[in-house]
Amino acid sequence: MSAPADQRASADRRTTPARLASRAMLLGLLADVVCVLVFSLAGHQSHEASASQLVTLRIAWPFLVGCLVGWAVVARRSWTAYRVWPAGTTVLAATYVLGLLLRLVSGRGISGGFPIVTIVFLAVTMLGWRLVVGFVRARR
Repeated sequence: MSAPADQRASADRRTTPARLASRAMLLGLLADVVCVLVFSLAGHQSHEASASQLVTLRIAWPFLVGCLVGWAVVARRSWTAYRVWPAGTTVLAATYVLGLLLRLVSGRGISGGFPIVTIVFLAVTMLGWRLVVGFVRARR
């Protein structure tokens, strides 16, 4: 005799390790994308506030591409998304290096203190959320 429909549906919704890992990856990617978008929005508001909101996307796209490349490495290696090392530093490095290179080749420039502000902001936010998650998980 087969299990009742309620039990089968409940079994389908169980959180397996693979589901938890993919959910953690998705949430981690979302957190890093938010970090890049906040960085871009802050830059837009500080330097080009009168320009259209499309400027935010023009600022963000090179760093979003770098972020996605970093996440591709993290996913390929099956690293834990919330760990500072190696996942966080890999995503940060890819976001920063590729973001600056793509920004440079796209004609947006990287003059003055922009590279310093960029690495500080991205490091504090992209590694910061991982430190908070790690701290919370350790306290459980």
